[in-house]
Amino acid sequence: MIRTLDDLPVGGRVVLVRSDLNVPLRTLPDGSVAISDDGRVRASVPTLQALASRGARVVVLAHLGRPRGQSVPGLSLEPVSARLADLLGRPVTFVPAVTGPEVAKAVASMSDGDVVLLENVRFDPRETSKDDADRAALAAEWAGLADSFVSDGFGVVHREQASVTDVARLLPHAEGLLVAQERSSFARVLNDPARPYVVVMGGSKVSDKLAVIGNLLATVDRILVGGGMAFTFLRALGHPVGESLLEEDMLGSVRDLLSAAADRGVDIVLPVDVVVARELAEDAKTRVVPADGIPDGWKGLDIGPRTVELFAAALADARTVVWNGPMGVFELAPFAAGTLGVARAVASSPAFTVVGGGDSAAAIRQLGLDEGEFGHISTGGGASLELLEGRTLPGLSVLEED
Repeated sequence: MIRTLDDLPVGGRVVLVRSDLNVPLRTLPDGSVAISDDGRVRASVPTLQALASRGARVVVLAHLGRPRGQSVPGLSLEPVSARLADLLGRPVTFVPAVTGPEVAKAVASMSDGDVVLLENVRFDPRETSKDDADRAALAAEWAGLADSFVSDGFGVVHREQASVTDVARLLPHAEGLLVAQERSSFARVLNDPARPYVVVMGGSKVSDKLAVIGNLLATVDRILVGGGMAFTFLRALGHPVGESLLEEDMLGSVRDLLSAAADRGVDIVLPVDVVVARELAEDAKTRVVPADGIPDGWKGLDIGPRTVELFAAALADARTVVWNGPMGVFELAPFAAGTLGVARAVASSPAFTVVGGGDSAAAIRQLGLDEGEFGHISTGGGASLELLEGRTLPGLSVLEED
């Protein structure tokens, strides 16, 4: 059984919290850095607030990007600390170090209710090392500062890393409020989904989602396929896809999947029309063409309006919906309508809905939709996919250990 925050005595004690603060940053004209999407920061607040309000001395571990074990100024968590303080409504002390005397001094000077954020843990190569001893050594440095550990970074629980798994083995541990919510939501769609159960799959690559779809065939009723991955499905059926994204080495696997779905009575719903352009650009000239007739020299970059209607109809009577991956290149206005249309259909469905992190969650916020209209918006793209694939996630299984 996984312990909760209520199982940990935290008042007056140092609690390490692994949060997921891996947010996109942008550089402003004046050279300063701003957060483009603070969804993950906001999701981390309830656990940190709960601990601080109980008098814990909270030390936050987090990463940003992939610095590959080196100190990269552009991937510092310092800009995130300011936003975190705003959301918490209390000061957050940023320490520009991962371990060492500067960290020890900051922790030793904490008072009850204080929050400290350490520098990007991936600046230390031991965080992501494949060597167990390296990771354990880094984890031991953190554990030596603290009384307990809380895992609240759902976006990294599929990783075997020092701040995710190794430190949990050294301290009394519990799941945070976010991880608890994520586990509960995914258990609901994986173990006992209300029917009809509809999955919407998008994104660019079939290879990223094929194992997930294969695992879901045992429980799902319909799978709606959009995004770049749809063109490999269309090509597998013999249709021309022009210059659209295509994984030719996956064609045989897709045909096998379509056959397996037919054998199980699972409907695979593909686009019937697509938005095409000759180039990926904000001012690109677009056309809407039948999905089985994409002309040479053109590339599909979004699902078309008839497909949005088709997908919306397939979602209308659903009682469980999982959506993972956008329907097109939603970052550019000419190719955003498909993702917006499907998002609205998912939101208006009477179903319990889970949006599987990553680009899908970013699209909801970028398109200005009300997050409250969705049952659960996950913070973990890779973690959510691995759960849907049926894998055991090391960052969750370690929490079950004594």
